[in-house]
Amino acid sequence: MQSTPKNMNLLIKSATVIDPNSPYNNQTKDILILNGTVEKIGDNLSDESCEVITNNNLHISPGLVDMRSNLRTPGYEQHENFEAALKSAEAGGFTEICVMPSTLPALDNSSMVSQLIERSKKHKVTVHPIGAISQQLEGKELAEMFDMKQAGAVAFSDDKNPIKDANLMSRGLLYAKNFDGLIMSFPNETSISGHGQVHEGKISTTLGLEGIPALAEEINASRDLFLANYNEARIHLGPISCSNSVSMIAEAKSEGIKATSDIAAHQLWFTDADCTSFDSNYKVNPPFRSQEHIDDLIEGLKSGAIDVITSDHSPWDEEEKQKEFELAKFGITSLQTTFSASLTKLTKEIGLQSIIQKLSINPRTILQLDIPIVKEGFNANFVLFDPTETWTLKKEDILSKNKNTPFIGTTFTGKVIRTIHNRMD
Repeated sequence: MQSTPKNMNLLIKSATVIDPNSPYNNQTKDILILNGTVEKIGDNLSDESCEVITNNNLHISPGLVDMRSNLRTPGYEQHENFEAALKSAEAGGFTEICVMPSTLPALDNSSMVSQLIERSKKHKVTVHPIGAISQQLEGKELAEMFDMKQAGAVAFSDDKNPIKDANLMSRGLLYAKNFDGLIMSFPNETSISGHGQVHEGKISTTLGLEGIPALAEEINASRDLFLANYNEARIHLGPISCSNSVSMIAEAKSEGIKATSDIAAHQLWFTDADCTSFDSNYKVNPPFRSQEHIDDLIEGLKSGAIDVITSDHSPWDEEEKQKEFELAKFGITSLQTTFSASLTKLTKEIGLQSIIQKLSINPRTILQLDIPIVKEGFNANFVLFDPTETWTLKKEDILSKNKNTPFIGTTFTGKVIRTIHNRMD
Protein backbone atom coordinates (compact mmCIF):
# COMPACT_ATOMS: atom_id res chain seq x y z
CA MET A 1 0.00 0.00 0.00
CA GLN A 2 1.42 3.36 -0.96
CA SER A 3 1.04 6.46 1.17
CA THR A 4 0.32 9.87 -0.35
CA PRO A 5 -0.58 13.28 1.04
CA LYS A 6 -3.96 14.29 2.39
CA ASN A 7 -6.54 15.98 0.15
CA MET A 8 -4.84 14.77 -2.99
CA ASN A 9 -6.84 14.92 -6.21
CA LEU A 10 -7.10 11.57 -7.92
CA LEU A 11 -7.98 10.33 -11.38
CA ILE A 12 -8.79 6.62 -11.45
CA LYS A 13 -8.51 5.26 -14.96
CA SER A 14 -10.53 2.41 -16.47
CA ALA A 15 -11.98 0.93 -13.29
CA THR A 16 -14.84 -1.55 -13.40
CA VAL A 17 -17.51 -0.42 -10.96
CA ILE A 18 -18.86 -3.09 -8.59
CA ASP A 19 -21.56 -1.26 -6.70
CA PRO A 20 -25.24 -2.30 -6.81
CA ASN A 21 -26.33 1.25 -5.91
CA SER A 22 -24.30 2.97 -8.62
CA PRO A 23 -25.74 3.90 -12.03
CA TYR A 24 -22.36 2.76 -13.38
CA ASN A 25 -22.51 -0.74 -11.87
CA ASN A 26 -20.59 -3.26 -14.01
CA GLN A 27 -19.33 -0.48 -16.29
CA THR A 28 -15.67 0.46 -16.80
CA LYS A 29 -15.21 4.17 -16.21
CA ASP A 30 -12.72 6.90 -15.32
CA ILE A 31 -13.41 8.50 -11.93
CA LEU A 32 -12.24 11.99 -10.98
CA ILE A 33 -11.95 12.72 -7.26
CA LEU A 34 -11.30 16.29 -6.15
CA ASN A 35 -10.73 17.06 -2.48
CA GLY A 36 -12.30 13.81 -1.38
CA THR A 37 -15.47 14.08 -3.47
CA VAL A 38 -16.40 12.31 -6.70
CA GLU A 39 -16.40 15.16 -9.21
CA LYS A 40 -17.00 13.30 -12.45
CA ILE A 41 -17.40 9.78 -13.81
CA GLY A 42 -17.01 9.19 -17.53
CA ASP A 43 -14.75 8.06 -20.35
CA ASN A 44 -11.31 9.38 -21.31
CA LEU A 45 -11.20 11.90 -18.46
CA SER A 46 -8.05 13.95 -17.87
CA ASP A 47 -6.83 16.40 -15.26
CA GLU A 48 -3.19 17.40 -15.03
CA SER A 49 -3.54 18.36 -11.36
CA CYS A 50 -4.37 14.81 -10.33
CA GLU A 51 -2.42 11.75 -9.39
CA VAL A 52 -3.43 9.09 -11.91
CA ILE A 53 -4.20 5.60 -10.66
CA THR A 54 -4.03 2.78 -13.19
CA ASN A 55 -3.76 -0.97 -12.84
CA ASN A 56 -4.49 -4.03 -14.90
CA ASN A 57 -8.08 -5.19 -14.34
CA LEU A 58 -8.76 -2.39 -11.87
CA HIS A 59 -12.07 -2.59 -9.99
CA ILE A 60 -13.70 -0.10 -7.63
CA SER A 61 -16.30 -0.67 -4.92
CA PRO A 62 -17.56 1.09 -1.80
CA GLY A 63 -15.00 0.68 0.97
CA LEU A 64 -15.34 -2.49 3.02
CA VAL A 65 -16.74 -2.57 6.55
CA ASP A 66 -15.70 -5.15 9.13
CA MET A 67 -18.38 -5.84 11.72
CA ARG A 68 -16.14 -7.79 14.07
CA SER A 69 -12.57 -6.78 14.99
CA ASN A 70 -10.58 -6.94 18.20
CA LEU A 71 -8.14 -4.04 18.53
CA ARG A 72 -7.13 -5.06 22.08
CA THR A 73 -6.99 -1.37 23.01
CA PRO A 74 -7.01 -0.31 25.79
CA GLY A 75 -5.48 -2.83 28.15
CA TYR A 76 -4.09 -5.53 25.87
CA GLU A 77 -1.63 -3.63 23.72
CA GLN A 78 0.83 -6.53 23.87
CA HIS A 79 -1.51 -8.34 21.47
CA GLU A 80 -2.31 -5.54 19.02
CA ASN A 81 -1.28 -1.98 18.31
CA PHE A 82 -4.06 0.49 17.45
CA GLU A 83 -2.16 2.04 14.53
CA ALA A 84 -0.92 -1.33 13.26
CA ALA A 85 -4.46 -2.72 13.28
CA LEU A 86 -5.76 0.19 11.22
CA LYS A 87 -2.90 -0.17 8.74
CA SER A 88 -3.75 -3.85 8.48
CA ALA A 89 -7.41 -2.99 7.88
CA GLU A 90 -6.47 -0.45 5.21
CA ALA A 91 -4.25 -2.99 3.47
CA GLY A 92 -7.18 -5.41 3.53
CA GLY A 93 -9.57 -2.97 1.82
CA PHE A 94 -11.49 -1.89 4.93
CA THR A 95 -12.31 1.80 5.31
CA GLU A 96 -14.44 1.24 8.42
CA ILE A 97 -14.18 -1.35 11.18
CA CYS A 98 -16.34 -2.17 14.18
CA VAL A 99 -14.36 -2.96 17.31
CA MET A 100 -15.47 -5.37 19.98
CA PRO A 101 -15.69 -4.37 23.68
CA SER A 102 -13.25 -6.97 25.05
CA THR A 103 -10.79 -4.43 26.39
CA LEU A 104 -9.44 -3.55 29.83
CA PRO A 105 -11.48 -1.86 31.12
CA ALA A 106 -14.32 -3.18 28.98
CA LEU A 107 -15.88 -0.84 26.45
CA ASP A 108 -19.05 -0.36 28.49
CA ASN A 109 -19.49 3.41 28.86
CA SER A 110 -19.99 6.50 26.72
CA SER A 111 -16.64 8.04 27.66
CA MET A 112 -14.68 5.12 26.27
CA VAL A 113 -16.81 5.09 23.13
CA SER A 114 -16.09 8.78 22.54
CA GLN A 115 -12.36 8.35 23.14
CA LEU A 116 -12.10 5.48 20.67
CA ILE A 117 -13.93 7.43 17.97
CA GLU A 118 -11.77 10.50 18.54
CA ARG A 119 -8.57 8.48 18.38
CA SER A 120 -9.42 7.10 14.93
CA LYS A 121 -10.17 10.48 13.34
CA LYS A 122 -6.62 11.05 12.15
CA HIS A 123 -6.57 7.71 10.34
CA LYS A 124 -7.89 6.66 6.96
CA VAL A 125 -9.87 3.84 8.59
CA THR A 126 -12.88 4.90 10.68
CA VAL A 127 -13.49 3.03 13.94
CA HIS A 128 -17.06 2.25 15.03
CA PRO A 129 -17.21 1.06 18.67
CA ILE A 130 -19.45 -1.83 19.66
CA GLY A 131 -20.45 -1.28 23.27
CA ALA A 132 -20.84 -4.01 25.86
CA ILE A 133 -24.29 -5.40 26.63
CA SER A 134 -23.41 -6.05 30.26
CA GLN A 135 -21.23 -4.12 32.66
CA GLN A 136 -17.61 -5.26 32.41
CA LEU A 137 -18.79 -8.13 30.18
CA GLU A 138 -19.78 -10.01 33.32
CA GLY A 139 -23.29 -10.95 32.19
CA LYS A 140 -24.89 -9.67 35.40
CA GLU A 141 -26.17 -6.12 34.89
CA LEU A 142 -26.98 -4.22 31.71
CA ALA A 143 -24.53 -1.56 30.63
CA GLU A 144 -25.74 1.95 29.77
CA MET A 145 -26.38 1.12 26.13
CA PHE A 146 -28.42 4.22 25.37
CA ASP A 147 -25.63 6.53 26.55
CA MET A 148 -23.15 4.60 24.42
CA LYS A 149 -25.46 4.81 21.42
CA GLN A 150 -25.63 8.58 21.87
CA ALA A 151 -21.83 8.69 21.97
CA GLY A 152 -21.52 6.75 18.72
CA ALA A 153 -21.68 3.02 19.48
CA VAL A 154 -23.16 1.22 16.47
CA ALA A 155 -24.20 -2.01 18.22
CA PHE A 156 -23.86 -3.95 21.48
CA SER A 157 -22.21 -7.26 22.23
CA ASP A 158 -20.41 -9.13 24.97
CA ASP A 159 -18.09 -10.46 22.25
CA LYS A 160 -17.08 -14.08 22.88
CA ASN A 161 -18.58 -13.98 26.39
CA PRO A 162 -22.07 -15.35 25.69
CA ILE A 163 -24.74 -14.03 28.02
CA LYS A 164 -25.79 -17.09 30.00
CA ASP A 165 -28.79 -15.47 31.68
CA ALA A 166 -31.70 -15.62 29.22
CA ASN A 167 -33.59 -12.99 31.21
CA LEU A 168 -30.68 -10.56 30.97
CA MET A 169 -30.47 -11.11 27.21
CA SER A 170 -34.22 -10.59 26.92
CA ARG A 171 -34.03 -7.34 28.88
CA GLY A 172 -31.09 -6.21 26.77
CA LEU A 173 -33.05 -6.80 23.58
CA LEU A 174 -36.06 -4.95 24.95
CA TYR A 175 -33.93 -2.03 26.17
CA ALA A 176 -32.10 -1.73 22.85
CA LYS A 177 -35.40 -1.88 20.96
CA ASN A 178 -36.41 1.43 22.56
CA PHE A 179 -33.76 3.28 20.55
CA ASP A 180 -33.52 0.81 17.62
CA GLY A 181 -30.22 -0.52 18.90
CA LEU A 182 -28.69 -3.73 17.60
CA ILE A 183 -27.73 -6.64 19.85
CA MET A 184 -24.95 -8.85 18.48
CA SER A 185 -24.85 -12.32 19.99
CA PHE A 186 -22.12 -14.93 19.76
CA PRO A 187 -24.14 -18.17 19.91
CA ASN A 188 -22.37 -20.57 22.24
CA GLU A 189 -23.98 -22.46 25.11
CA THR A 190 -20.92 -22.74 27.33
CA SER A 191 -22.42 -25.45 29.53
CA ILE A 192 -22.24 -27.67 26.44
CA SER A 193 -19.09 -26.38 24.73
CA GLY A 194 -17.27 -26.52 28.08
CA HIS A 195 -13.51 -26.60 27.63
CA GLY A 196 -13.75 -27.80 24.05
CA GLN A 197 -10.79 -27.18 21.76
CA VAL A 198 -11.93 -28.27 18.29
CA HIS A 199 -15.12 -29.30 16.50
CA GLU A 200 -16.67 -32.37 18.10
CA GLY A 201 -16.40 -35.29 15.71
CA LYS A 202 -14.09 -38.05 14.54
CA ILE A 203 -11.12 -35.69 14.45
CA SER A 204 -11.53 -34.57 18.07
CA THR A 205 -11.78 -38.20 19.15
CA THR A 206 -8.69 -39.14 17.16
CA LEU A 207 -6.73 -36.24 18.59
CA GLY A 208 -7.90 -36.86 22.14
CA LEU A 209 -9.12 -33.29 22.41
CA GLU A 210 -12.37 -32.19 24.03
CA GLY A 211 -14.84 -31.25 21.31
CA ILE A 212 -17.09 -28.24 20.77
CA PRO A 213 -20.40 -29.65 19.54
CA ALA A 214 -22.40 -27.85 16.88
CA LEU A 215 -25.23 -28.24 19.39
CA ALA A 216 -23.66 -25.57 21.63
CA GLU A 217 -24.06 -23.01 18.86
CA GLU A 218 -27.48 -24.21 17.74
CA ILE A 219 -29.11 -24.12 21.19
CA ASN A 220 -27.92 -20.60 21.91
CA ALA A 221 -28.83 -19.35 18.43
CA SER A 222 -32.31 -20.82 18.84
CA ARG A 223 -32.72 -19.18 22.26
CA ASP A 224 -31.72 -15.73 21.05
CA LEU A 225 -33.92 -15.95 17.96
CA PHE A 226 -36.88 -16.79 20.20
CA LEU A 227 -36.02 -13.90 22.52
CA ALA A 228 -35.70 -11.46 19.62
CA ASN A 229 -39.09 -12.57 18.34
CA TYR A 230 -40.66 -12.27 21.78
CA ASN A 231 -39.34 -8.74 22.23
CA GLU A 232 -39.81 -7.76 18.57
CA ALA A 233 -36.19 -6.60 18.64
CA ARG A 234 -33.24 -6.79 16.28
CA ILE A 235 -30.66 -9.55 16.73
CA HIS A 236 -27.43 -10.27 14.87
CA LEU A 237 -25.85 -13.71 15.30
CA GLY A 238 -22.27 -14.51 14.55
CA PRO A 239 -19.84 -15.71 13.70
CA ILE A 240 -21.95 -18.76 12.96
CA SER A 241 -20.38 -22.02 11.82
CA CYS A 242 -23.07 -24.73 11.71
CA SER A 243 -25.54 -26.06 9.18
CA ASN A 244 -28.49 -25.86 11.55
CA SER A 245 -27.70 -22.26 12.43
CA VAL A 246 -28.07 -21.36 8.77
CA SER A 247 -31.43 -23.09 8.48
CA MET A 248 -32.74 -21.59 11.75
CA ILE A 249 -31.80 -18.08 10.68
CA ALA A 250 -33.39 -18.59 7.27
CA GLU A 251 -36.60 -19.78 8.93
CA ALA A 252 -36.56 -16.86 11.38
CA LYS A 253 -36.24 -14.38 8.54
CA SER A 254 -39.13 -16.01 6.69
CA GLU A 255 -41.25 -15.56 9.82
CA GLY A 256 -40.46 -11.86 10.02
CA ILE A 257 -38.00 -12.02 12.90
CA LYS A 258 -35.51 -9.14 12.68
CA ALA A 259 -32.49 -11.42 12.45
CA THR A 260 -29.20 -11.06 10.60
CA SER A 261 -25.97 -13.04 10.76
CA ASP A 262 -22.32 -13.21 9.79
CA ILE A 263 -19.54 -15.71 9.23
CA ALA A 264 -15.79 -15.23 9.44
CA ALA A 265 -14.07 -15.61 6.06
CA HIS A 266 -11.51 -18.06 7.40
CA GLN A 267 -14.29 -20.48 8.36
CA LEU A 268 -14.62 -21.31 4.66
CA TRP A 269 -10.97 -22.26 4.25
CA PHE A 270 -10.20 -24.87 6.87
CA THR A 271 -11.81 -27.91 8.46
CA ASP A 272 -11.26 -29.69 11.75
CA ALA A 273 -8.87 -32.00 9.88
CA ASP A 274 -6.38 -29.12 9.69
CA CYS A 275 -6.08 -29.26 13.47
CA THR A 276 -4.35 -32.65 13.33
CA SER A 277 -1.03 -30.80 13.15
CA PHE A 278 -1.72 -29.35 16.62
CA ASP A 279 -0.73 -25.97 15.18
CA SER A 280 -2.45 -23.45 17.45
CA ASN A 281 -2.90 -21.04 14.52
CA TYR A 282 -5.81 -23.30 13.57
CA LYS A 283 -7.43 -22.85 16.97
CA VAL A 284 -10.37 -20.50 16.52
CA ASN A 285 -13.77 -19.95 18.08
CA PRO A 286 -16.13 -21.02 16.63
CA PRO A 287 -13.91 -23.95 15.64
CA PHE A 288 -13.21 -25.07 12.11
CA ARG A 289 -15.89 -27.64 11.46
CA SER A 290 -16.42 -30.37 8.86
CA GLN A 291 -16.73 -29.84 5.10
CA GLU A 292 -20.47 -30.49 5.31
CA HIS A 293 -20.90 -27.46 7.53
CA ILE A 294 -18.75 -25.33 5.20
CA ASP A 295 -20.87 -26.36 2.22
CA ASP A 296 -24.01 -25.25 4.06
CA LEU A 297 -22.40 -21.95 5.05
CA ILE A 298 -21.73 -21.25 1.37
CA GLU A 299 -25.34 -22.11 0.58
CA GLY A 300 -26.37 -19.69 3.34
CA LEU A 301 -24.35 -16.95 1.68
CA LYS A 302 -26.03 -17.73 -1.64
CA SER A 303 -29.55 -17.74 -0.20
CA GLY A 304 -29.11 -14.62 1.92
CA ALA A 305 -29.54 -16.40 5.24
CA ILE A 306 -26.02 -15.16 6.01
CA ASP A 307 -25.82 -11.41 5.46
CA VAL A 308 -22.24 -10.48 6.23
CA ILE A 309 -18.66 -11.72 5.98
CA THR A 310 -16.38 -10.57 8.80
CA SER A 311 -12.71 -10.84 9.72
CA ASP A 312 -13.22 -11.82 13.37
CA HIS A 313 -9.74 -10.32 13.77
CA SER A 314 -8.35 -11.74 17.04
CA PRO A 315 -4.60 -11.14 17.39
CA TRP A 316 -2.54 -12.64 20.21
CA ASP A 317 1.14 -12.38 21.01
CA GLU A 318 3.38 -15.41 20.61
CA GLU A 319 3.31 -16.12 24.34
CA GLU A 320 -0.44 -16.82 24.11
CA LYS A 321 -0.35 -18.81 20.86
CA GLN A 322 2.97 -20.65 20.80
CA LYS A 323 2.11 -23.18 23.46
CA GLU A 324 0.35 -26.53 23.74
CA PHE A 325 -2.87 -26.58 21.69
CA GLU A 326 -5.08 -27.00 24.75
CA LEU A 327 -3.52 -23.96 26.45
CA ALA A 328 -3.32 -21.62 23.45
CA LYS A 329 -5.82 -18.81 22.93
CA PHE A 330 -8.54 -18.96 20.26
CA GLY A 331 -8.26 -16.64 17.28
CA ILE A 332 -6.27 -15.45 14.27
CA THR A 333 -5.15 -12.10 12.89
CA SER A 334 -7.19 -11.60 9.75
CA LEU A 335 -8.02 -8.01 8.76
CA GLN A 336 -5.42 -8.08 6.00
CA THR A 337 -6.61 -11.34 4.43
CA THR A 338 -10.41 -11.36 4.78
CA PHE A 339 -11.23 -9.73 1.43
CA SER A 340 -8.71 -11.77 -0.54
CA ALA A 341 -9.79 -14.95 1.23
CA SER A 342 -13.40 -14.16 0.28
CA LEU A 343 -12.54 -13.38 -3.34
CA THR A 344 -10.52 -16.58 -3.67
CA LYS A 345 -13.13 -18.89 -2.18
CA LEU A 346 -16.38 -17.23 -3.22
CA THR A 347 -16.05 -15.44 -6.56
CA LYS A 348 -17.12 -18.55 -8.48
CA GLU A 349 -19.68 -19.49 -5.81
CA ILE A 350 -21.57 -16.21 -5.30
CA GLY A 351 -19.92 -13.65 -7.61
CA LEU A 352 -18.22 -10.29 -7.06
CA GLN A 353 -21.47 -8.39 -6.60
CA SER A 354 -22.54 -10.59 -3.70
CA ILE A 355 -19.11 -10.47 -2.06
CA ILE A 356 -19.22 -6.66 -2.07
CA GLN A 357 -22.81 -6.79 -0.80
CA LYS A 358 -21.72 -8.87 2.19
CA LEU A 359 -18.52 -6.97 2.96
CA SER A 360 -19.67 -3.42 2.27
CA ILE A 361 -23.38 -2.80 1.67
CA ASN A 362 -25.03 -5.20 4.13
CA PRO A 363 -22.86 -4.28 7.14
CA ARG A 364 -23.71 -0.62 6.67
CA THR A 365 -27.40 -1.39 6.21
CA ILE A 366 -27.51 -3.49 9.39
CA LEU A 367 -25.54 -0.92 11.39
CA GLN A 368 -27.48 2.01 9.90
CA LEU A 369 -24.34 3.67 8.55
CA ASP A 370 -24.19 5.90 5.50
CA ILE A 371 -23.63 3.88 2.35
CA PRO A 372 -21.06 5.35 -0.08
CA ILE A 373 -21.90 5.12 -3.77
CA VAL A 374 -19.63 5.29 -6.81
CA LYS A 375 -21.49 8.32 -8.12
CA GLU A 376 -20.90 12.02 -8.69
CA GLY A 377 -21.29 14.17 -5.58
CA PHE A 378 -20.53 11.42 -3.05
CA ASN A 379 -17.59 11.47 -0.69
CA ALA A 380 -14.89 9.06 -1.76
CA ASN A 381 -15.02 5.94 0.40
CA PHE A 382 -13.73 3.23 -1.92
CA VAL A 383 -11.56 0.18 -2.29
CA LEU A 384 -9.60 -0.40 -5.49
CA PHE A 385 -8.73 -4.01 -6.23
CA ASP A 386 -7.86 -6.55 -8.89
CA PRO A 387 -10.01 -9.67 -8.44
CA THR A 388 -7.66 -11.80 -10.56
CA GLU A 389 -4.21 -10.82 -9.29
CA THR A 390 -2.51 -13.56 -7.29
CA TRP A 391 -0.30 -12.94 -4.28
CA THR A 392 1.19 -14.96 -1.46
CA LEU A 393 1.02 -13.90 2.19
CA LYS A 394 4.46 -13.75 3.78
CA LYS A 395 4.96 -13.40 7.50
CA GLU A 396 7.01 -10.24 7.09
CA ASP A 397 4.18 -8.62 5.10
CA ILE A 398 1.67 -8.86 7.96
CA LEU A 399 1.05 -5.36 9.30
CA SER A 400 -0.76 -6.42 12.47
CA LYS A 401 1.41 -6.43 15.59
CA ASN A 402 1.16 -10.23 15.80
CA LYS A 403 1.23 -12.90 13.12
CA ASN A 404 -1.05 -15.63 14.45
CA THR A 405 -2.61 -16.88 11.21
CA PRO A 406 -2.66 -20.18 9.32
CA PHE A 407 -2.67 -18.21 6.04
CA ILE A 408 1.11 -17.61 5.97
CA GLY A 409 2.33 -19.09 2.68
CA THR A 410 -1.17 -19.12 1.17
CA THR A 411 -1.61 -17.83 -2.38
CA PHE A 412 -4.76 -15.78 -2.86
CA THR A 413 -6.55 -14.68 -6.01
CA GLY A 414 -7.69 -11.09 -5.59
CA LYS A 415 -5.61 -8.22 -4.25
CA VAL A 416 -6.34 -4.80 -2.77
CA ILE A 417 -4.63 -2.03 -4.74
CA ARG A 418 -5.62 0.96 -2.62
CA THR A 419 -8.22 2.42 -0.30
CA ILE A 420 -9.56 5.97 -0.57
CA HIS A 421 -11.26 7.41 2.50
CA ASN A 422 -11.32 10.33 4.95
CA ARG A 423 -9.68 12.53 2.30
CA MET A 424 -6.51 10.52 2.77
CA ASP A 425 -5.02 8.40 0.03
